Amino acid sequence: MIIAKVWGATEAERDDTLPCDELEPRGLQADRAISIAASPGLVYNWLCQLRVAPYSYDLLDNWGRRSPRERDPHLTELEVGQEFMGVFQLQSFVLGRHITLVSGRVAVTYAVRPDGAGTRLVVRARFGMTPIVSWPLAFGDVFMTRKQLLTLRELAEAEARLDTARSDEV
Repeated sequence: MIIAKVWGATEAERDDTLPCDELEPRGLQADRAISIAASPGLVYNWLCQLRVAPYSYDLLDNWGRRSPRERDPHLTELEVGQEFMGVFQLQSFVLGRHITLVSGRVAVTYAVRPDGAGTRLVVRARFGMTPIVSWPLAFGDVFMTRKQLLTLRELAEAEARLDTARSDEV
């Protein structure tokens, strides 16, 4: 398996159809996925934070500013056309299920799936440029998206643990 095309995604996840597939149907497909010990709703709410920051390598893709470590609940108020991560626009969404973003010939879907007591977060990018451009982008994307998913997992799981601790106190 080529690392630029897959990180963490199962065969079933790679075969599944996602909204970005319709936007760039012949584009290079790159799949990434991670399991998160938090509810799908909480994970989705953290995805909405991508409106204000990339949650990846902040020094590289956020001008050195740290991506927020606390959620802003107003960021879950989505409308098609909103900016995400400074370079993407929200193309479509289903509350609690997915967000699909576009930037030029790149389309990306973040899909939230229940997985036992937690969540599976599946990300697919479709690069619709020529192979000489798509492959290097996919190679760079795997490192940036991997870091993004690990950061989102860390934040969602920390909030889930805090919510559990609060409910145990009551």
